[in-house]
Amino acid sequence: MKYECPCGYVYDPAQGDPDNGVAPGTAFEDLPDSWECPVCGADKSVFEKV
Repeated sequence: MKYECPCGYVYDPAQGDPDNGVAPGTAFEDLPDSWECPVCGADKSVFEKV
């Protein structure tokens, strides 16, 4: 399942966020609480399932 930030960035667990140290295959729920949207810096709590 993918998760979308209000700014339009979509977190895809299959791709992770390698630019910010998140390996491919990392579930959204397993992201550290300190992880933020790499585009706008929003907290992960504002993301919605898509």
